[in-house]
Amino acid sequence: MKPVEQDGDTVLIVDDAPDTVRMLNDVLENAGMRVLVALEGAQALSITRHITPDIILLDAIMPNMDGFETCRQLKKNPSLVDVPIIFMTGLSDTEHVVMGLNAGGVDYVGKPINVDELIARMQVHLANARVLQSTHQALDQAGHYLFSVDDKGELVWATPRVYQRLSQCGYGMVSELTDLYRELANWLRHDPQPGHQLTPARAADAGPAIEFLARISPKEHLLRLVEHQTGGQTVERLRERFSLTGREAEVLLWIAYGKTNREIGQILEMSPRTVNKHLEQVFRKLQVDNRTAAAAAAIRCVARF
Repeated sequence: MKPVEQDGDTVLIVDDAPDTVRMLNDVLENAGMRVLVALEGAQALSITRHITPDIILLDAIMPNMDGFETCRQLKKNPSLVDVPIIFMTGLSDTEHVVMGLNAGGVDYVGKPINVDELIARMQVHLANARVLQSTHQALDQAGHYLFSVDDKGELVWATPRVYQRLSQCGYGMVSELTDLYRELANWLRHDPQPGHQLTPARAADAGPAIEFLARISPKEHLLRLVEHQTGGQTVERLRERFSLTGREAEVLLWIAYGKTNREIGQILEMSPRTVNKHLEQVFRKLQVDNRTAAAAAAIRCVARF
C-alpha cells in the first residue's frame, strides 16, 4: 500500500462501528497519519472545536445524528470549510451519494472499504485541499480579504484573515456566524450590484463593511471585507488616484454604486447632461470607454485598505 503523500496529516474518523474504526486506525497509522476517533456526530463536533484535522472520514449511517447532518454541522465551523470530508457508506444508490455531496462531502467510498482505494482518494483530496489553502494564503498575503457565500449566506470559502477579522468584530462563534449568514442571505435576495456594501449588525460601530464583487456561479457570490471610509475620504482617494476634479470624483463614486445619470444628478444637484459631461472626462482620465469599466476601476481603488 502506498503511503500518503505528506507524512503527519491528521485524519478524523467518525464511525460508530468499533471494528471499522480499529481497521482504519491501523491502516492510516501505518500510512504515516495521525488518527483521531469519534464514535458519533456530537463527539466529532466537540473534537473539531479544539482540533482541525486535515481530512475527515465520516460514516453516513449513525445513531442520533446521522453522517449527513454531522457533515452539515461540521461545515458550519469556519476552520473546517476547506477540510475535505469523505463519506463511508454501504448505501451506494444515487440518492444517498447526492445527499452526501449536498451536505458538504467531497467524495464517498463504499463499505466494505477497499483500503488501497481509500488511501488513493485521500491523497487526491489532501493535495487539492493544500492547493486551495495555499491559494487562500496567497490572497491573504496580497491583502485581499476575499470570501464567497452561497444563496443562504453561508461561507463557501474564505481567506484566513477574513475569519480573523470577523472574529474581531463579534463573529467568532458558530452561533454568531449564523446571525451573519441570515443578514447576508436577506441582502443577496435584493440582488446587490458590484460595489454595493452591507454593514453587518455587529460591525456597525467599528467593524468592516461587506462589499459585493460578483456572482461567480448561479449559487455562489464573491464578497470582500472593506474598512469603513467616510464619503469625503472615498472621494479624495478617487480624486488623487485618477487625477480627477472633486466633481468628477463624486460622479465616479456614484457610478461605482450603480447609480444612473439621472439619479446622480438628483444626488449632486446637477442636470443629467452635466453628469454626462463629467463622465466623459472620467472615461478619458481612466482610459476606459464605458461606465462598467469605470465602476470596476473605482471599486478596486476604494476597496483596498
